[in-house]
Amino acid sequence: MKIENIKQAFPNADIKLNESLSNYTYTKTGGLADAAIFPKNQEEVAAVIKWLRDNKIELTIIGNASNLIIRDGGIRDAVLILTDMDDIAVDGKRVTAKSGASIIDTSKAAYEAGLTGLEFSYGIPGSVGGAVYMNAGAYGGEVREVIETVTVLTREGNLKTYSNEEMNFDYRYSKIQESQDIILETTFLLESGKKDEIWEEMDELMALRQSKQPLEYPSCGSVFKRPPGYFAGKLIQDAGLQGKQIGGVQVSTKHAGFMVNVDEGTATDYIELIQYVQAAIKEKFNVILETEVRVIGEK
Repeated sequence: MKIENIKQAFPNADIKLNESLSNYTYTKTGGLADAAIFPKNQEEVAAVIKWLRDNKIELTIIGNASNLIIRDGGIRDAVLILTDMDDIAVDGKRVTAKSGASIIDTSKAAYEAGLTGLEFSYGIPGSVGGAVYMNAGAYGGEVREVIETVTVLTREGNLKTYSNEEMNFDYRYSKIQESQDIILETTFLLESGKKDEIWEEMDELMALRQSKQPLEYPSCGSVFKRPPGYFAGKLIQDAGLQGKQIGGVQVSTKHAGFMVNVDEGTATDYIELIQYVQAAIKEKFNVILETEVRVIGEK
């Protein structure tokens, strides 16, 4: 069965064939997807997953693609983009967000309900699903600290709800990176707080982010994990690599931990610059920089 037949199988679904993934990545790079699928709800996800599985068609899942590089060769078969599943609900001290909801909107919903605990995430550009997948964090906080449960659909089509402990969270890691389950929704368990104090912290962190990060350019967010005993950005800065450019992609002069698309850069430019920086830091400081950003797709 060819992937093109998916449009006949799901005539009412939002499916785009030979779609440029650069339209959906924060880097504004990435090749074509054979089929980009935008499900509206859990039932549609389950039906699509079953069809793909029955027809032995590979599946890749992306959310907001804010910490992701998709190679210029694109992605074969099906790409599931969950950004249309973005409902957020508040019940007491619990905020439940679908995987496509932005973590920024989720932190705003918590604030509106007078709930504290998600302030650190205000400004993280990713989706809830992506934040859970990689245990996103900023300014001393991580999502694992406030997650109660995560509901997923397995690749076999089974619905499961994992507790916080079952997610095996670690630094920029969750079990989903191994299981490849599809995150459907996440429930955050927060605490009551004073709205003015919550907003003050959110506003302060957003101002800090805007002053220190190169938000005026497309980027893939923080490129490297924090190496033990060091800060990646400081190492890159000390190595004199700020402003280093390959093709249209540059090590940010504003924050050395970021790489920005300043002149119609490609995913290949990003990957080559990442490798250049890794080699330079290894040679100068004997420190191995591991990528935080995910790199997927065909070369």
